[in-house]
Amino acid sequence: MKQYLSIHDIDSLPAWVAQARELKADSSALKALGKGKTIGLLFFNNSLRTRLSTQKAALNLGLDVMAMNFGNEGWALEYQDGTVMDRGTSEHIKEAAQVVSQYCDIIAIRAFASLSNRENDEAELVLNGFKKFAEVPIVNMESSVGHPLQALADAITLAEQNSKPRPKVVLSWGPHPKALPHAVANSFVEMMQLQEADFVITHPKGYELNPIITKNCAIEYDQQRALENADFVYVKNWSSYSDYGKVLSQDQDWMMTQEKLGHAKFMHCLPVRRNVVVEDAVLDGENSLVIEQANNRTFAAQIVLKKILESS
Repeated sequence: MKQYLSIHDIDSLPAWVAQARELKADSSALKALGKGKTIGLLFFNNSLRTRLSTQKAALNLGLDVMAMNFGNEGWALEYQDGTVMDRGTSEHIKEAAQVVSQYCDIIAIRAFASLSNRENDEAELVLNGFKKFAEVPIVNMESSVGHPLQALADAITLAEQNSKPRPKVVLSWGPHPKALPHAVANSFVEMMQLQEADFVITHPKGYELNPIITKNCAIEYDQQRALENADFVYVKNWSSYSDYGKVLSQDQDWMMTQEKLGHAKFMHCLPVRRNVVVEDAVLDGENSLVIEQANNRTFAAQIVLKKILESS
């Protein structure tokens, strides 16, 4: 495997999940695989779980790790061809990607959506710029429109926690004071489309995700109806796609409560705003899977890096 840019780079989700669970049982068994090789983690946005779990996964495989925060450590990059660089940008992606490729055997990148220009966000200028000009494999640690490492960790968590041949899984929008990207929701939808499950998306009108991504998915605007008989409930906020990047509603009636959740398992990618997106009783309850999801981020990253190392 040459890269991991989206959930569609997985050739068999059940096989990857099974192999990730094997790695989880003995995380240091392949310590020699990455010996003498280096992964570069480039962060254009903040991170906690992604940074630490990817670094831990790399160390489990014997890789050396270099991390750089482009927001305050790197030069401002230019992505357009033919640009006269007489303004804010100091270095072109053409040189930057090739230079980093000399220092690293794998490059992992985290670069959020701006939520101001849908065309530019969907063009994935940062991720695709490195993909085009780098000379080593690229890993997506969350981009403008996808978070495939999180989705893979979610798939591992579902496999560990599910006891039914066809569980009901609900992705529910939750209120949030800020406009948030669509990346986590997009990749979760794409991952669920590869699962044997009854999958429902619920959100207020106006918060429809990209219809190309949600095609063939059941969408229910009544949250209570969507939650009926749910086995797993994944709550996530996202801004409007049609009125791009806008917060159309902060309706607190959509906050996840223990009463709404019932006996279902609760999932969220973290970080989460307590008593805004979800009440304390849910997060601190016995059906909350958020800490295990975060734990599985290591093994999602580790199976991805293992596949890349084995094919390089």
